[in-house]
Amino acid sequence: MKWEPLLVMLLLVGVGFWITYRPGTPHALRPGAETSKFTIGAAKGELEVLEQPQGARTYRFLPKTGDPSPVLSESQITSLLGPEIVDQAISSSGNRLFRALNVSSWSSFIWLSIGFVGQILFAGRMVLQWIVSEKKKQSHIPESFWWFSLIGGGMLLIYFIWRQDPIGVLGQAPNVVIYVRNIRLIRKQRRRDAKAIGTEEGTGL
Repeated sequence: MKWEPLLVMLLLVGVGFWITYRPGTPHALRPGAETSKFTIGAAKGELEVLEQPQGARTYRFLPKTGDPSPVLSESQITSLLGPEIVDQAISSSGNRLFRALNVSSWSSFIWLSIGFVGQILFAGRMVLQWIVSEKKKQSHIPESFWWFSLIGGGMLLIYFIWRQDPIGVLGQAPNVVIYVRNIRLIRKQRRRDAKAIGTEEGTGL
């Protein structure tokens, strides 16, 4: 099996992750502060949360590019964002897993897991097709390719609907129908072949 395609795959994945997680403008956190990810329109960054000795909290927005916001009190940020969003930010600020995956709750983590598993299956179909083709020394698409496509594409479609991502929905919804159709065609051809073999055996050919 050729190792060059695998190397190029890993290189592309590495570049993609670097672009996704590359650091922005460095911001010095206040001692003892924790952060959670935020997205407002096209702006992304972190919300800094600092527990005060008297029990109150203060906040700062730390955009990925640009200067941090002034320090905001509990009442100021609650009036700005609402108590529910503030509670979510506080609950996720100390969770490293949530910060790394850019989610704010366990329910969001479950949805993200659906998309992640779907993407693994969807990408795995090409790895599978590549391995089978290498073994046969010619391009070949096994039936399992279409099953991987259907299950992975279906999970990605569900994930993109949850994310309200029109590009993702547009990319996966029509394909799911194509995957089902290919599986049906393969099954029909298999039945025709079996019937033809049975006819030949019945006639003694």
